Amino acid sequence: MSQDKYCLLKKSYNKKIRIRKFYLLYKFVKIMRVIEASNLTESNVDNYIIRSYQQIEDIRNDVEKIINEVKKNGDKAIINFTQKFDEVKLTKDEIIVTKAEINEAYETISQELIDSFRLAINNIKKFHEFQKKDSLVLELNKGVRVEQIFRPIEKIGIYIPGGLAVYPSSVMMTACPAKVVKVKEIFMCSPPNKEKKIDPAVLVAANECGVDKIYKIGGAQAIAAMAFGTETVKQVYKIFGPGNKWVNAAKNLVNNFVAIDNPAGPSEILIIADEFANYEYVIADLLSQVEHDPENLGIVVTHSENLVNKIQEYIEEFIHNYERSDIISKALEKKGLIIKTKNLDDSIRVSNLIAPEHIELLIKNPRNFVNKILNAGAIFLGENTPVPLGDYTAGINHILPTGGTAKMYSGLNIFDFLKIINVLECDFDGLKFLLKPTGNIAEFEGLYGHKKALELRFKDKTK
Repeated sequence: MSQDKYCLLKKSYNKKIRIRKFYLLYKFVKIMRVIEASNLTESNVDNYIIRSYQQIEDIRNDVEKIINEVKKNGDKAIINFTQKFDEVKLTKDEIIVTKAEINEAYETISQELIDSFRLAINNIKKFHEFQKKDSLVLELNKGVRVEQIFRPIEKIGIYIPGGLAVYPSSVMMTACPAKVVKVKEIFMCSPPNKEKKIDPAVLVAANECGVDKIYKIGGAQAIAAMAFGTETVKQVYKIFGPGNKWVNAAKNLVNNFVAIDNPAGPSEILIIADEFANYEYVIADLLSQVEHDPENLGIVVTHSENLVNKIQEYIEEFIHNYERSDIISKALEKKGLIIKTKNLDDSIRVSNLIAPEHIELLIKNPRNFVNKILNAGAIFLGENTPVPLGDYTAGINHILPTGGTAKMYSGLNIFDFLKIINVLECDFDGLKFLLKPTGNIAEFEGLYGHKKALELRFKDKTK
C-alpha cells in the first residue's frame, strides 16, 4: 500500500472516529438530562424523577388476578404461572430444591467465592448483633416498672430475584439478621432458570445462612404462595426481599394478610459531589448501581460546572467498557439525571427532597455533613467508600427503601424480624401513684369500668 493511500485511509478512519465520538457525546447528553436544582421542589420532584411506585398501579389488576389464582388453586397455579412467565415446566415434586441440588451447587462454584460469602456473612452477622438487645427495663415512677421484650417472628419468607442478575448477596442480607434474632423457620423463593435450577451461588449462600427450605418460584406468584400457603409452600408471617414492580405490587396487595418489609424496588444512587471529587470515581460509582436493571435510578448532584463537563465528556467511554453497557445505557436514558446546584447546602436540600436509596458524599470532609442528610437508605462517606462495599461485605444491610420511601422507612435491620412486647409491673406504691390520674382520664372518656378496676384494688389493699 502506498503511503499516500495509507494516509488517505487513516484520515478517513480518524474522521469516522470523530463522528462516532460526536454521536456518542450527543447521545449521552440526550440520555442523561441536566436540570437546574432551582426547578426542584417537594411538590414537583416526581415530575422530574420516575420512581418505581409510580408504575405499580398500572399492573395492580393483573397482579391481583395472579394472587387470587394462587389462593384458589395453590400448586397448580404456581406451576402454570412458572410455565407462563419463566417458560419452565415444573412438576409438583420439583418445586422444592433438594439436598442433592444444594450439594451439586457447592461443586459448581469456586472455593474462593464460598470463602467470600463466609466473610460477608460473618460481617453482616456482627453488624446486626451490634443492634441486638434482650430487653429494655425502666422504673418510670416508684413502684412502676415498664419493660420491652423482643421475640422473633416464627416464620418468614425471603424473595430473591432472578432474571438479569444473580443475587446471593440478597440472601445473606435477609437471612443473616433473621438468624441473629433466632427466627425459627426461614423459607426462600427464587425463580428457576430454563434448566429448572436456581443459580448455584444463590443456593450456596442460602445453605450457608441456614435457610430451611427453598422453592423454585418467582414473581407475584411466589409472594402469593408465601402469603397464603399452598400444598407445597408453607405460609409465613412476614415476607422480605427486593424485586421488580410485579413483586412489589404483590407485596403491597398481600400486606393485609401478612407483614412485609420496606418497599425495596429498583436500585437508586444519588452522588453529591463537589469540585474536589474525582470525576472517574463519580462515573464509576454511578454506573455500578445502574448496571442492575434498566429501571434503576442514577443521579449526580453537584455545584461544580467543571465536574458536569467532565462527566459528559467521558461517561460514554466508561459505558462502552462495561459488560452490561446496554442495561446501563437504557437506565441512564430513562432515569439518569445531573442536577446542577448553587452550592453544597443546595445539593443536600435536593438529596433530602429525592430521598434516595444510596447517597454517596464525594466531597471534602464528608463526615461534617452527615447530620444534614435527613432522608436516605444508606450514606457512604468519601472516595474510599463506594456503594459496592455496602452491597456485599462491609456488614451493613443493602436492602434499603427506594422510590422516595426513605422519608418514612429504614433499611432492613434486626427489628424487622422481631415483635416488641410491652410488659408492665406495679407494686402497691405504683398503683397508688397512678390511681388518681388514670381514673381522671378514664372518667373523662366515659369508661367507668376502667376506673372501678383500679379503685377495687386500692380499696382491698387499704382495708
